[in-house]
This record gives sequence, structure tokens and C-alpha cells, in this order.
Amino acid sequence: MRITVFGAAGEVGSRVVAEALTRGHEVTAVVRDLARAGAVPTGAQLAVGDASVPADIERLSTGQDLVITATRPPAGSESDLVGVTAAMLQGLAGSDVRLLVVGGAATLTVPGGVTLHETPGFPAQLRGIAQACSEQLDLVRAATHTDWTYLSPPAELIPGHRTGDYRLGRDELLTDDEGVSTISMEDFAVALLDEAEQPAHRRTRFTVAAA
Repeated sequence: MRITVFGAAGEVGSRVVAEALTRGHEVTAVVRDLARAGAVPTGAQLAVGDASVPADIERLSTGQDLVITATRPPAGSESDLVGVTAAMLQGLAGSDVRLLVVGGAATLTVPGGVTLHETPGFPAQLRGIAQACSEQLDLVRAATHTDWTYLSPPAELIPGHRTGDYRLGRDELLTDDEGVSTISMEDFAVALLDEAEQPAHRRTRFTVAAA
């Protein structure tokens, strides 16, 4: 499979690139600045591009089977995520290239029927990215000319180890018996590539958590 990964130098994106390479896929790793190329796993084809520019997305997705967007804006620029998502949808509209979006957890529901970011204890410093992820999900769900899938992580997405195991969910936050909602970035990448290889959530959102 020919895969383009935007945000390939990030914590999640670099692990997605690594997982795809271990499975034998041809990976184009997109960075905005070549100064970050050192964070991209060896074996990927490096490309420079801007995930907020539809023309760059169209150029870097031509001939590919799949585009994965794993970009995350810096603090203070959280709303940029919405623009990037709009550009992704525009750049891929009408093509046969599938889009996998690494989304956020804040829009997942918790007991009581509210979303995670609507709970009283939700951290104030995360409200900006939570709002951006909510708008991002709305944009994706409204897309009619792109073959998309949106993957929400659990509450904690942290560096760790690859076990290859995880649990699947749809729109509810997954927790263990102690109420912990977590997965390693490595196993998150496993889930994303499993979906890429064996699509089970076309034009829908799903979530994962540690097994």
C-alpha cells in the first residue's frame, strides 16, 4: 500500500510511519520543515508540504492509496486544526484516496450522556484543542466527497510499548475496571494501520484503548 503521512515528525505521526514501514508499505512522510526530518523513521520517502494547503495535499496524495493526517497545532494555535482538516477534505475531494484522521478524545461520550470535554473536571488548558477537535469531527462527518475514517484516542495517549493488542469502541470513551482510559502511541499506530489494511469504519468515527 502507498501511504502518505502528514505530521510525520510528530510523536504519533512518527510511530505511524514506523508501523507502516514494518508492515512493508511504501510511506511518504510529509514535514513542513526539513529541520525536523531527523524525527522521521528511516526508510520513508521524505517530502516537504503544508497540510493546510489543498494543492500540497493533492500533489502529495496523487498515486497514493491512503493519506493519514496526524498533525497537531502548538498551544495557542489550536484552531489551526480546523483549517488543516478542511484543506485535507478539499485536497482529496473526488479522488479515490482514502483519508484516515487522527482525532481527539474530548468528543467521546462518558456515563451521563455528555462528552468528555463537557465534564466538570475537564482541564481548562485543554479546552482550546477540545473545541478544535469537536469542529474537526463535525467537518469530517459532513464530508460527502471524501472516503474518510476518524480515530479518537482514549483520554491518555502516551509513549510506551507496542503490544499489538487493543480494544475497539465507537463513540464512548473506553476505560478499564479502574476507570483508566489509555493506550500507548505504539498500539494506537497498530490500530490505525489495522484499519488502513482492513477497513471496518468507513465514513465513521471509532476509538481504541489498551486491552
